[in-house]
Amino acid sequence: MRLDVTTLLIVTFALTFLVGLLFLLSWRQSRDMPALLVWGIAHLAGSVASVGLALRGQVPDAVSIGLANTVMIAAYGLIWSGIRMFEGRPFRPVATFTGAALWAVLCLVPAFYDSIVARIIVASAIAVAYTGHGAVMFWRGGHEPLASRRPAALLLAAYAACYVVRIPTTLLMPPTEVRNPLASSWVTVLCLASMLFTLVVAFLFTALAKERAEHRQRVAASTDPLTGVANRRAFFDRAETLAASGRPLTLVLFDLDHFKAINDRFGHAIGDTVLVGFCEVACTLLPPGSLFGRLGGEEFGCLLVAREPDAVVAQVECVRQAFSAIRVADLPDLRLGASAGVACGTGARFDVLMRRADAALYAAKRGGRDRVAVAEPVLKAA
Repeated sequence: MRLDVTTLLIVTFALTFLVGLLFLLSWRQSRDMPALLVWGIAHLAGSVASVGLALRGQVPDAVSIGLANTVMIAAYGLIWSGIRMFEGRPFRPVATFTGAALWAVLCLVPAFYDSIVARIIVASAIAVAYTGHGAVMFWRGGHEPLASRRPAALLLAAYAACYVVRIPTTLLMPPTEVRNPLASSWVTVLCLASMLFTLVVAFLFTALAKERAEHRQRVAASTDPLTGVANRRAFFDRAETLAASGRPLTLVLFDLDHFKAINDRFGHAIGDTVLVGFCEVACTLLPPGSLFGRLGGEEFGCLLVAREPDAVVAQVECVRQAFSAIRVADLPDLRLGASAGVACGTGARFDVLMRRADAALYAAKRGGRDRVAVAEPVLKAA
């Protein structure tokens, strides 16, 4: 069955245009993701460019070769820039439109403009640069657990590979200029490939945006908004899971000394800064992988798995001493301190471990504050 090329071109244009609108509508609902806006503009530009490319032989070559390809290459640059923005990097207009500008300048050179081989190689190389680097950025951007990140990277890599193959193929089998490119079977292949790529891009990129929004919601629900560490609910949920595993645990409870007096004397803004400062000290000095969270007010908890009690106490002492040593030049009378209670146990229920650590914490406070007290380890479940 022979496919009608004109119909395919119309469908390609309509599909790309609708995908562009889809990205724009998604951006209106998620203004904190400007990448969606950039991807929408890229697809709208690509749909317009596809019309100019399809009309080769029916419109002046300056339009179908020069302008249409310039817009199409700019669309690739915008997709690349959208990926950069999605990965938290700034928009770079010069790099985004360098490919399009290069194409426009080369079209002013008669030797290049008259050579279809040169045009295909340059256009393919620019597309490889944008899509290939976009694939690399997606692949390396693993700071969030997004399921669609790797498939998106593989899609872009596959698309870049198609353009890579096109370069030696063009050199080995140079095409000839055709006044009616719609008669070429390559147009049918390119239309089908473009539609497939556009559909998969729309699915994966919108999935990425949705996954990021859901991830941010989960993080917000489990994070203390002031300090950025785990909140009470997240800490206890994770701690209960770790305790149920039967592994040896060490729980540390911290309480900032005289915190109410700091708030009353210096104000809540300084108090908030003290809380944030303590979290920065603790997260820096406590072992990597520790579960650390704010349990409420000026109380914090840290849960460690399979740690020697003496080593934990030494690290807690480092946190206490570092926090107590903080001095603020503008507030010479501000003195900081933290008390800590440590409890260890294997196979113990978390609530039992919590009571032991809490008792040790109060022992530290009764002993004069700004010190560490250790409870007897819990040897079995109560």
